[in-house]
Amino acid sequence: MIQVVGEPATPPKGTLDPEILIWCETYKFILATNNRRSMPVHLADHLAQNRYIPGIFILNPDMGIGETIEELITIAKYSFEDEYQDRITFLPIP
Repeated sequence: MIQVVGEPATPPKGTLDPEILIWCETYKFILATNNRRSMPVHLADHLAQNRYIPGIFILNPDMGIGETIEELITIAKYSFEDEYQDRITFLPIP
């Protein structure tokens, strides 16, 4: 299932990153974001609080939307459970 920040039953747009990480942890969602600058800091803080995250994928601005979707579908099909837990993965995966 895919959820988008700002949709019903998700954090509202403008929610701070640390709160989004808690939401992802609570509802077991992997986060896909283009936040390359501060997300690593937020993840480190999140993990330092003895929390976890199912995973974070940092989108590549040089990839088109179709290419990004194909990459995410491939990841979903061929990944092990918890393979991306507590880490940031940059797309595309080599």
